[in-house]
Amino acid sequence: MHKYAIKLHYLQEHGAVTRLQFLKNHFLLASINKFGQLRYQDVTMGEMISNFRTGLGRTDVMQANPFNGVVALGHSGGTVSMWKPTSAVPLVKMLCHPGPITAMAFHPDGHLMATSGKEKKIKIWDVRKFEVLQTIRGHAKTLDFSQKGLLAAGTGSFVQVFGDFSGSRNYSRHMGHSIVKGYQIGKVAFRPYEDVLGIGHSTGWSSILIPGSGEPNFDTWLANPFETTKQRREKEIHSLLDKLPPETIMLDPSKIGTVKSAKKKEKPTKKEMEADMEAAVEAAKGTAIKNKTKGKNKPSKIAVKKKEIVVRAKKPFLDQQMKEEENVAKKKQKISEEISLPTALQRFARKKATA
Repeated sequence: MHKYAIKLHYLQEHGAVTRLQFLKNHFLLASINKFGQLRYQDVTMGEMISNFRTGLGRTDVMQANPFNGVVALGHSGGTVSMWKPTSAVPLVKMLCHPGPITAMAFHPDGHLMATSGKEKKIKIWDVRKFEVLQTIRGHAKTLDFSQKGLLAAGTGSFVQVFGDFSGSRNYSRHMGHSIVKGYQIGKVAFRPYEDVLGIGHSTGWSSILIPGSGEPNFDTWLANPFETTKQRREKEIHSLLDKLPPETIMLDPSKIGTVKSAKKKEKPTKKEMEADMEAAVEAAKGTAIKNKTKGKNKPSKIAVKKKEIVVRAKKPFLDQQMKEEENVAKKKQKISEEISLPTALQRFARKKATA
């Protein structure tokens, strides 16, 4: 064991991080900090892909869906928000619990989600329909699904394992395990391709056997538990060459490669425009200003330049907003000119004109 650790990279832009998730197919590192800012960074180039303000407060519950790469956050208001790096607003906001969410986990196939709330209930959700399939009484500080679909829930000094043995998405208690009284469980995680559950607690790490939790028949082209050093290096190179762009992250990845129907482009809502403007302003604030000759790098001049950059970033959004307001005003004026009726009867005339 080495006494000293070597710092390879210092990712200062992420701030005071509470949770991290790595999207292995996209080589993106997603983080949420204590100010509720969600950031995506490309670890191959070191480039910051996106930076969003969730507006839902601080959270330490974060999970990535292995099926589509969507990142889900659990908030203190009982909502779960799902995000992708190319959208400044959440794809989905679900009210899952009446109180704060304490833990969350996704099934390996990506179609099931388990959440736990402070009201001491664990809920199993169908992510495709966004509906509750089952509610289990019990509290969980940490949740995890195994490769074969078993669900482990840990709280205090006790671990429960639930299983769906009928295939009807109906989970029942399978096993229970209690560690030394007084130990506080912080994390449970199933070991892939083995029937082992790892338990991280306040005094260290423990492991227990859970029969039938790991995948016994694995495909060596996808994952090889017995790969050599040479095979691992080749796998890293292939995965870098096959890296997926951030645009492929969506709720339904089966739409990739299909042809879109010729529909009219829907106008963005006011909230979406405000969120896009905030994202543009944050990106503008982070732009680096080049150092110039002596006398031109005064703090006052740098502050003026930064203000100009922010104004330029806001301008297209403000212009679009002004155009929409002008169009609404013109429509109102046109209607008032065409209809010379008392104000009490104008609403009936408008309905008639539109019909």
